[in-house]
Amino acid sequence: MENLLYWAGMLAVAVNALTGVLDAGRKHMDLIGVMMVGAATALGGGTVRDILLQRQVFWVEDQAYLIVALATTLVVFFSVRGLRLPPRLFLIPDALGLALFTIIGTQIALEWQAPWLVASLLGTITGIVGGVLRDVLCNDVPLVFVRGELYASAAWAGALLLVGLQALSVSSVIAAWAGMATVLGIRLAAMAYRITLPIYSARK
Repeated sequence: MENLLYWAGMLAVAVNALTGVLDAGRKHMDLIGVMMVGAATALGGGTVRDILLQRQVFWVEDQAYLIVALATTLVVFFSVRGLRLPPRLFLIPDALGLALFTIIGTQIALEWQAPWLVASLLGTITGIVGGVLRDVLCNDVPLVFVRGELYASAAWAGALLLVGLQALSVSSVIAAWAGMATVLGIRLAAMAYRITLPIYSARK
C-alpha cells in the first residue's frame, strides 16, 4: 500500500501540475506565473491536509514531489505553448487528479488515526484544494463553488467508499482502486451528462 500511495502521489502531482499549466495558459501568463499556478495546483491540497493532521508537509519531507511538480510544469509549458487547445481540455486530467488525490488523502488520514468522517473530508479537501487555488490564481470562480457538474460530491463519494470498504476488512489496495474508480467515474459521467446537485432558490 505504501508503494501505491507513493507512486499515485507522484502521478497526482504531475497531473495536477498539468491542469495548472493548461488553465494558466488560457490567461496568457508568463513562465513564472505558470510555474506558480502549476505548483500550487499540484501541492496545495496535500499541504492543507498535512497542516490539519499536524504532520510534516509531504513535499517538504520529500522534495521529489516538488521536483516532479516543477518539471511537469516546465515540460508542459514548452510543449503546448503556441498551440490552440480546447478551453475545457484541462477538465479531463483534473478529474484524474481529483480521484488520485482524494484517495491518497483519505488513506493518509486513516493511517493517522483520523475518525472515518474526518478522514473522508480530509480526502475531499486533498482532492479539491489544488483546483481551488488554480482557479483563484487564474482569476476564475473555483469549479467547486459554481453551479455545475458534480465535483466535490464525487470526491466525497469515493472517499466514503474507501472508508466503508476498509471497515468491512476489504484489502486497502482494492479499496483504494475502487475509491479512485468511483471518483473518476462519477466526475466523468457528471461532465458527460450534465449531472448536478440541486441548487438553493427561494420562492418568489
